[in-house]
Amino acid sequence: MGASHQVLAQVVPQRAEVLPERTLLAGVALSSFSALLLELALTRLFSVVLFYHFAFLAISIALLGLGAGGVFAHLWKQRLNALETRRIAMLSSAMTAILIPVVLEIVLHVPVSLRLSAGNFFRLSVVYLCSAVPFFLTGLQFSAIFARESSRITRIYGADLIGGAVACLAVVPLLNWIGGPNAILFAAFTSAIAAIVWSSETRSRRQLGVLAAVLLCLIAFNFSGRLADIVWAKGVRRKNVEFARWNAISRVEVDRDDKGGRVIVIDADANTYIMSADVTRWKGSDWQNNLMSVPPAVVNALRPHGDYAIIGPGGGVDVLRAVANGSHSVTGVEINPIIANTIMRDRYVDYAYHLYERPDVHLHVADGRSFIRNARDSFDVVQMTLVDTWASTAAGAFALSENSLYTTQAFREYFEHLKPDGIIAVTRWEFREPREALRVVSVATQALHQLGVKDVSSHFIVVSDGELDEDGIPVAVLAKKSPFTAEEEEAVRQHLRDYEDLRLLYSPSEAKSNAFSRLIQSNDPEAFTRSYDYNVTPVTDNAPFFFFTLKPARLLRLNSNSSAMDWKVNLGVAVLGMLLIISVLAVLAFLVLPLLLQDRAKHHEAGALMYFIAVGLGYILVEISLIQRFVLFLGHPTYALTVVVFLMLLSSGMGSLASRTWIADYRRIWLPLCVIVLAILTYTGTLPLLLDRLVGAPFFAKLIISAVVLVPLGFAMGMPFPTGLRGLASNARPDENSIEWAWAMNAASSVLGSVLAIVIAIQFGLNVTLACGAVAYFLALLLRGKLQPALSAR
Repeated sequence: MGASHQVLAQVVPQRAEVLPERTLLAGVALSSFSALLLELALTRLFSVVLFYHFAFLAISIALLGLGAGGVFAHLWKQRLNALETRRIAMLSSAMTAILIPVVLEIVLHVPVSLRLSAGNFFRLSVVYLCSAVPFFLTGLQFSAIFARESSRITRIYGADLIGGAVACLAVVPLLNWIGGPNAILFAAFTSAIAAIVWSSETRSRRQLGVLAAVLLCLIAFNFSGRLADIVWAKGVRRKNVEFARWNAISRVEVDRDDKGGRVIVIDADANTYIMSADVTRWKGSDWQNNLMSVPPAVVNALRPHGDYAIIGPGGGVDVLRAVANGSHSVTGVEINPIIANTIMRDRYVDYAYHLYERPDVHLHVADGRSFIRNARDSFDVVQMTLVDTWASTAAGAFALSENSLYTTQAFREYFEHLKPDGIIAVTRWEFREPREALRVVSVATQALHQLGVKDVSSHFIVVSDGELDEDGIPVAVLAKKSPFTAEEEEAVRQHLRDYEDLRLLYSPSEAKSNAFSRLIQSNDPEAFTRSYDYNVTPVTDNAPFFFFTLKPARLLRLNSNSSAMDWKVNLGVAVLGMLLIISVLAVLAFLVLPLLLQDRAKHHEAGALMYFIAVGLGYILVEISLIQRFVLFLGHPTYALTVVVFLMLLSSGMGSLASRTWIADYRRIWLPLCVIVLAILTYTGTLPLLLDRLVGAPFFAKLIISAVVLVPLGFAMGMPFPTGLRGLASNARPDENSIEWAWAMNAASSVLGSVLAIVIAIQFGLNVTLACGAVAYFLALLLRGKLQPALSAR
């Protein structure tokens, strides 16, 4: 009997069966769709209920659950052998459909805060362990199917990837139409449909049909969040909620405060008040006194009649201030249509005195940077005030749309769209030891240098809302291409005399003894940062991590009881480090250690499995790098995630299906591996330039460009894994369980790679991260010979 039949002998159940091709592929595709939809929807839910960097953990937990399922498929081999493949798949799919609503209820009702306490750690562990169970069941199902149907691996793997690709395509409309909790319930419904497909008995199909109908009814009854919606978020119970709606970008709610005001709250974190002021009664009103006594108002004192471009206007505070002070043209660029259309121009339009419907206000629903870059008009002021929605996606905790707003390239574009005497006005939170607004100065300095300004000391004015403290206060940074004049400086001083709470931190003729003055007068952000406690070097599109200012030495001194506004950012770095350690330990405990302890584990077997680790690591490094790279090109992390993952999975599925014919002899796997390595290295050098040149194209054209760029690479990247499995199966002994281990190793390396990708990107940039993907595939190329063990080892 041939080796390919020997490997099946250990996993084929006692009662032989032949699964119909249509049932097999449809069941795998539906299960894959359900698992990936659950993963993506959980990242959106975790971003609201927990914090945006915890959403990143959902991806790793999902991958680890899938890998652990492969391990237990091996450990429970004898028990599973008593069951037919269809029954294993049916039971796991049905259990997944039942457990997903339970997981949803746990996530919604278990309060988790940012405190580093034993109780909080326990609650977080409950949330994540429960969330991992559906992925564990899917991993067990897929591992058993891959092992038992090794002769059809390429088609099964293709169905797996195509099912995942369709989930990526579906997640955005599902989040827009039915919201986050219902998208999770829809994953349960799809899993129930998968169980029906797997079932071979009429009675069980009827029972599963009832389960699917119940889940569909739950989705219908919960359409407005009446049954399941956010209860606890960031450790605080949500209350006084008047309106709430989900979309693919965020969850937006309107709360009523104790004084009757209305607050737009984004992902239960960032907030912006809806302005309820009559512009015709502005003069001498409390609104004028309150809104002009804050740092962002300084630019209104300097350019009262200027043309404004406001990125992230939210509830309209900057818009109201500009219009009330005499601006005849205010352009607002709001990325979230719920805020721009549903709230400000519909549900709360009367409350906001039709602010966004005024003829002198022009509101656009778009990404701020892309809009400015494509704008044909020039502005007197480009303004951003505390734009930080902390929106997360499955690209990871650090794929934030706001990051691309604060890069050197972005500031160059802002300067280039200003009139000759125009001003950039950026307000950030700042602290006793400045870092955020200080980094704005650093980025603007670098942009001015690139535009030919040699000495920037006369190009900045910095104003704070009182004295800097540990908790954080707003600080406005004003930057010009041309020097500030003496008249402009006097206008600022007069405004500060009118509003005594404001403090001048820097002006060209009045440099104070503080970090802002030292940075501006040094005229060298890199040199300044070397001797400063925080990393405030200019950020670029290659490493757009503006908010991460911690130097490694400060990580050990993080204080979880801090009330500073940037604590959640700092904790994100700590969480990333903890996750890296946990991922390494999990891979060692669940995969490497059991393999080493097996008496049958030979050197060639370990080498063969290292091939699958390299392939999994390479795929996830490339995928996450490309997602982050396409955020700016497509305008938002959600769009980048959807387009990149969809195209990669779809093309990889096509590559998997083609590999059976194109690479009939698995020993020719070197060919696609060489193509992948060369393509990735080529993309490392050319992709940033290409996307930068084409970023102004219409959105539909961007989708076509994305497909042209990603499909060939994804097609090649879909070949190494299934071809390697064929090689492993053809050379395996009856007692080796190689397929299960290969599946588990590939998933576990993806866990590790998802963390490593962000660590490498933060430290070295996206180009290096992408190049590391090429290195991983090159290692797979070197290890390909291990798939065919030497005769002496047998």
